[in-house]
Amino acid sequence: MSVALKGIKVIDLSRILAGPWASQMLADMGAEVIKVERPKKGDDTRHWGPPFIKPAQHGQPAQAAYFHSANRNKQSIAIDITQAAGQQVVKDLIAHADVLVENYKVGGLEKYGLSYQQIKSINPKLVYCSITGFGQQGPFAHKAGYDAMIQGEGGLMSLTGVSDGEPMKVGVAVVDVMTGLYSANAILAALFARTHTGQGQHIDIALLDVQVATLANQGMNYLATGENPTRLGNGHPNIVPYQTFATNDGSLILAIGNDHQFEKFCNAAGCAELANNALYQSNQQRVENRATLIPVLANILAQKSTEYWVKTLESIAVPCGPVNNLDQVFSHPQVQYRDMVQQVPDHAGVMIKTIASPINLSATPLQYKHAAPNIGQHTEQVLKQFLNYDDAQVNALFKNHIVET
Repeated sequence: MSVALKGIKVIDLSRILAGPWASQMLADMGAEVIKVERPKKGDDTRHWGPPFIKPAQHGQPAQAAYFHSANRNKQSIAIDITQAAGQQVVKDLIAHADVLVENYKVGGLEKYGLSYQQIKSINPKLVYCSITGFGQQGPFAHKAGYDAMIQGEGGLMSLTGVSDGEPMKVGVAVVDVMTGLYSANAILAALFARTHTGQGQHIDIALLDVQVATLANQGMNYLATGENPTRLGNGHPNIVPYQTFATNDGSLILAIGNDHQFEKFCNAAGCAELANNALYQSNQQRVENRATLIPVLANILAQKSTEYWVKTLESIAVPCGPVNNLDQVFSHPQVQYRDMVQQVPDHAGVMIKTIASPINLSATPLQYKHAAPNIGQHTEQVLKQFLNYDDAQVNALFKNHIVET
């Protein structure tokens, strides 16, 4: 069966999460992704545990679950790019590639002769994606960027948390993940553009830009009013009621999106008078008067179980659901039906669980070929099969510790 990115070759010089997330998406779609890592240490996230998928063994460090979340379906080649011979190996890889992904600090690859300006003549058709904290130009371009600091600097933390509590970051590194998604989209657009321009291009993706762009409705709320949005806990700034409520045995997320749904909810909950109250008849009125409405609804919903409310409200098409922990998520019948957990073999054939991509293509489905690789697992294979190096060239690189397995 064919894959969407058949024949596309990607050199992955990125570490941590945003870049690897983008290149894993390309790998899932069928691209051949070669991950270039530091000898012995590899990607920083290999060490970000516990928990670990594998213990340290045979000269390999323990492999963190974090690393495995973003590096399946890739080959790993361990190259010392601080050495001229190692830089030449990367340049040879670039000459055969369609895409390069990197997340060094601005100017960080110049000292190795691997910046876009330095290598574009090697392969004018190369799509070169640079991911940084703050972008390639500007007064903060020199700064490193990490997800949590960008959640703070980019405004997301000011919107997250309860109104009288401290600003909070989201429990997943969403800026990195969204940056990976934007990067993969940009790479695909550049590959498509290449079909009619014949040329590659440089992609400049910044975590801060991504965070500002994904402020979405909250960002537009600010531009419309000039007022900083306040933290509302699990409430919604533009829709009421649209938040979590305590039940008598857990929590319920109630997501009422229009006036008709509110009326149906009130009838089912035995509070039809609220739907007829002039203070709450329209969403605008409910947003303006949330301070008086929400306590009344909270008292009603606290009287019965989460299961009761879910069954009752789903039967009349009022959007709602339980607040699940991850054990409940991965045992959820729909999650299981959608095969959102896959099993992939490691280099020894041991099966490892991985979370599937949400992308489902009918004619060119994604593939889950193998787990994240060991450091340098494919070094010799890549040198011989991808670059057509002969035995003497390969042996010289190993002898001089330019490459390692």
